[in-house]
Amino acid sequence: MKVLVTGGTGYIGSHTVVELLNLGHDVVIVDNLYNSQLDVLDKILKISNSKDLKFYEADCKDYEKLDEIFKLEKFDSIIHFAGYKAVGESVLKPLMYYDNNLNTTITLARLAEKYQIKNFIFSSSATVYGEQQSPLNENLELKTTSNPYGETKKMSERILSDFSKNNKDMHITLLRYFNPIGAHESGLIGEKPQGTPNNLMPYVTQVAKGIREKLFVFGNDYDTVDGTGVRDYIHVVDLAKGHIAALLNAHKGLNFYNLGSGIGTSVLELIQTFEKVNEIKVPFEIVDRRPGDLATVYADASKAKKELRWETKKTLEDMVKDSWFFEKNL
Repeated sequence: MKVLVTGGTGYIGSHTVVELLNLGHDVVIVDNLYNSQLDVLDKILKISNSKDLKFYEADCKDYEKLDEIFKLEKFDSIIHFAGYKAVGESVLKPLMYYDNNLNTTITLARLAEKYQIKNFIFSSSATVYGEQQSPLNENLELKTTSNPYGETKKMSERILSDFSKNNKDMHITLLRYFNPIGAHESGLIGEKPQGTPNNLMPYVTQVAKGIREKLFVFGNDYDTVDGTGVRDYIHVVDLAKGHIAALLNAHKGLNFYNLGSGIGTSVLELIQTFEKVNEIKVPFEIVDRRPGDLATVYADASKAKKELRWETKKTLEDMVKDSWFFEKNL
């Protein structure tokens, strides 16, 4: 199967490309390298022991450029990762996020329709649920999101939902991620943010490495096991395999699935596990809550298990071990 992977040099995209190559699929990456590095391509090839990986540096909003690529490559499937993803940045630059994240989705949907590509997998997020009681399941009505990033995911889902009504023979799959962490066990690819990390795990690893003085824990007065926020962490390799499952078990029409472990872990539990597994201290300071942060968010992932025959395999210990191994190799 020839698969277009947009954003394929990014964190989740690169791990998914590895899994696709491991299964013998023909992969083409389109990425503008806004938040990733070109050397990831060599690392993907090394991990997968593959010699064939095609790459185009292009912006997925650019219809004319992508049209040339689609015409040339004749894709069977699309996995769409390309998009801006920093919650804080989306609050500061909302128009940039709406322009990029919506227009990349629209452009790819137009081309999928033009070239009659039946499989379309979209990288969505648990943020689309808004503030609701966990565990979150796919039958819940989507609520107002707390930031422009989440709103772009919810609006992209709506765009693809409406699009599917006029393309009933397509398989459109929306995958709602919870909190991806970890790295490939080789230590070659992982989460490598530019500038100050927006996500918890790379901040933890940078503190452990001495790049940053300490970790800031936002709030310890939530109604949780220890007062800190609880999230559903999923190993990025398990998440990548969720895309493979969606590709191989695609259902006609519009379908959406949670990809999470179904287990809630607090910030302090994550820090303690990291310290225990890696035998290194992580200095931290409790500070005020951040506006919009929820106390507890975790998935009901039973639908993905039933329909995609997918579930997480890796533990929290695997996640913190692989994250630290990747950081040490940088």
